[in-house]
Amino acid sequence: MLRQVAEGVFVHESEFLQSNSVVVQGAAGVLLIDPGITSDELAALANDLRESGRSVVAGFSTHPDWDHVLWHRDFGDVPRYGTARCADSMSDLLTHADWKARIAEGLPPEHADDIPMELLGLITGLPVGAERVPWDGPGVRIIEHRAHAPGHAALLVEERGVLVAGDMLSDILMPFLDLEAPDPIEDYLGALELFESVADDVEVVIPGHGSVGGTAELRARIALDRAYVAALHDGGVPDDPRVGPSAPLEWLADVHGWQLQRLASRAQRGSESLE
Repeated sequence: MLRQVAEGVFVHESEFLQSNSVVVQGAAGVLLIDPGITSDELAALANDLRESGRSVVAGFSTHPDWDHVLWHRDFGDVPRYGTARCADSMSDLLTHADWKARIAEGLPPEHADDIPMELLGLITGLPVGAERVPWDGPGVRIIEHRAHAPGHAALLVEERGVLVAGDMLSDILMPFLDLEAPDPIEDYLGALELFESVADDVEVVIPGHGSVGGTAELRARIALDRAYVAALHDGGVPDDPRVGPSAPLEWLADVHGWQLQRLASRAQRGSESLE
């Protein structure tokens, strides 16, 4: 079911990790951002749009993780945009004959058989440095950064004061760093600085997973994420409710430990290379 969070902006929440699909009303139809997750959910979302007289005129994937590049035939054959790096990442994956098997390794077992693969990742890359989504609707600014995944972008629906954050600024998930990047700590801190720079223009923040928040929540999540990343950098234990004994998901403590281990190994290799 679609829930209105701002004028002309709606959210559909999936059962999987509180995944948020975002619908933005335009002049002739809607922009559909990160639709997911199961075939039934996608079909239900398409039906909700159809019954409300809305058609999809464009899509956007905030980044190339599998749960943000899904699609359903009932949305129609319309442009599905992403940043150039996002599209390149998906194009590279889809060139491999075993790409479905590679994706399957990361799927949640309880939903694996219900996730549609046939239209996954068919993203049209926007020009490098593109600042806006090309569509007939409210201005949507692209805020590209290097945190979490290659070609990640948040979208600021300027006339509505809505920040669609992708896999950032969650109240249930701590920061997941792109540990394949040359400098994942600085990449993440840089993205948080970008969010802070537009915070005065934001009334609603929509994370890829978790609860929709207001201005106060946006600033609080930026501060919490910054503290978590600083703790990772220092190899310490963060004072973060998303990781400790009261964490909403018990496996997050394991992810935190894995991130600490990977960063420590990187630092050790860097130190050895300087000797």
